[in-house]
Amino acid sequence: MFGKIAEFYGQGGPWMHPITLVSIIAISISVERIIALYFRYNINSSSFMAQIQKLVMANNIDRAIKLCNVTPTAILPRVLKAALTRANKGEVEISNALEIAQTEALRDLTKRTSILPTLSNLATLAGLLGTIVGLIEAFTAVAAAPPDMKSQMLTAALAIGLNSTAYGLIVAIPTLAFYVFLNTTTKKLIDDMDVYALKIHYLLVARGKTQGQGMAQAVE
Repeated sequence: MFGKIAEFYGQGGPWMHPITLVSIIAISISVERIIALYFRYNINSSSFMAQIQKLVMANNIDRAIKLCNVTPTAILPRVLKAALTRANKGEVEISNALEIAQTEALRDLTKRTSILPTLSNLATLAGLLGTIVGLIEAFTAVAAAPPDMKSQMLTAALAIGLNSTAYGLIVAIPTLAFYVFLNTTTKKLIDDMDVYALKIHYLLVARGKTQGQGMAQAVE
């Protein structure tokens, strides 16, 4: 099996090497993004938000902040913590803090993923270019070959020339599939972040209004 793979690779010509480089970069990005999205940034959002909501409603903001610190790399705790640390600063401060935190989180969630479609296109185009160059060389060689050998040489040349296109597609299709998979996961994390950011904003603003009314009544 490995012998056939080596033969296939060798017959594809020098353009197989750039395609291999593209595949290495695509695999590296995909693995890093999977680790980040599923282990570094991810958390059970609904369960975590339920705990935060209970603490905020109990007016235990410090405990809620400490809970966020337990998983500091996860996206949702980072965003909620930004709002919680400004819980007593007013609605504008809370909104600004959430906006900044969400922008930073969005940058972390989406970085490098957008490169994958470009890498997929590069692999396809490199494969096509390799095939075209190989066919040009093959036709040039066939033109100078003896008449009784031309058909055989042309068939062999076409088979070899198409190897780079096949290899380019072998790299391009999984790369594009990884992009779709990672993009779907990223969108889910962003949707959760946006929904729970709105909830924490509402909870903290409502808490501030309640405290303000309580102080006003105490003064009266």
